[in-house]
Amino acid sequence: MATTIKVSEELRDRINRDAQQRGLTAASLIERLLDGHERRQRMEAFGRAFRGADAAYWDEFRSWDVTLDDGSPGD
Repeated sequence: MATTIKVSEELRDRINRDAQQRGLTAASLIERLLDGHERRQRMEAFGRAFRGADAAYWDEFRSWDVTLDDGSPGD
């Protein structure tokens, strides 16, 4: 299903130029750009959560890290 969105002529031309340079359709370019943007948002949220982890989390992390380490190199 296709639909039309209103964008400025300048933006339309930029999308079409970039899509052509990459060998993509305009829709494929927009989809890839949006996918990348959403992935960056998820990674930033993960980073914020990771940086905000409290001492209890790290204590449990260390316990599991030691428990799961069988000492075999290369595993």
